[in-house]
Amino acid sequence: MYLQMPKLNDFERVSLLEGPTPIQRLTRLEQCVDGRCALFVKRDDLTGLGGGGNKLRKLEFLLGQARAEGKDTLITVGARQSNHARLTAASAAAVGFHAELVLTRTVAKSDDDYLYNGNPLLDNLFGATIHDLPGDADALAFAEQRARELAGRALVIPAGGSSAIGMLGYASCAEEIVHQEVAMGRYFDKVVVANGSHGTQAGLVAGFKALGHSGSKVQGYTVLSPLAEACSNTLAKAQQVAALLGSDVTASDILIDDSELGPGYGIETASMKAALSLMARRQGLLLDPVYSGKAFAGLLAAINAGKYDGQTLLFVMTGGTPGLFAYRQALA
Repeated sequence: MYLQMPKLNDFERVSLLEGPTPIQRLTRLEQCVDGRCALFVKRDDLTGLGGGGNKLRKLEFLLGQARAEGKDTLITVGARQSNHARLTAASAAAVGFHAELVLTRTVAKSDDDYLYNGNPLLDNLFGATIHDLPGDADALAFAEQRARELAGRALVIPAGGSSAIGMLGYASCAEEIVHQEVAMGRYFDKVVVANGSHGTQAGLVAGFKALGHSGSKVQGYTVLSPLAEACSNTLAKAQQVAALLGSDVTASDILIDDSELGPGYGIETASMKAALSLMARRQGLLLDPVYSGKAFAGLLAAINAGKYDGQTLLFVMTGGTPGLFAYRQALA
């Protein structure tokens, strides 16, 4: 019998995914690590809308909230190459909302590829209104002021869609993974994710806890915040989601590694580029340079260090392929 979270049905949801995303085995990559572990990927990059990516899971619940509250506009914030902003614009176009994106130049890159290719190119194609702010601007304050100007017609969505409602999308993903474990006859010792705005890991942790599993089943790699900040923020967010699900999360449920953060958010590292190249050349799959590339580099280092010998691992591929074109010079 499948475990379920009936409280998820208390929240309105707009369908943006085509069904469960597949889990695939990385057989050729297992050879590269001498068969030390069984390695699988959860293909959250294979969502069809807007170029694909994991943020659609959060947006299903966020658009449900906007619809329930009678909104007609979505306003969100992010860095210039935000995958979440792109998918907010695409979701709005698909469902019939207007999208406004407040994008800040927070990453120290000023070449034309970064500023205008990749996600910003697609933001424009989806018809979003873009507010281009400097890196030190308070994007959320700008968004909230813009919402006041729209006299209650807009829902303000935080970075990464990582509000309590939005993060229910990854609690739902935890339920989906448990169902897939049953169907496959496998148990994943660790589910590995990139940790940026904290919502993906927080939602997974809260979801697994609500289903009776340990939250420490999830291993995160921070790509944005210093370790202590990432741990405290992820715990707080996971507790927000758990409260909605009638569950609880403690500090022992939060596992985050900062070994791949490098110089900072959006700044490439040698290990990221090596991991990205290895995945492409051995499996024909595309990681992104900001999130999944760094997280997978961390996972490879841990496997090669013997941390996961004999275990079965699931890496969540979160999408972000358009960002590769913004990093053309760095990846050349």
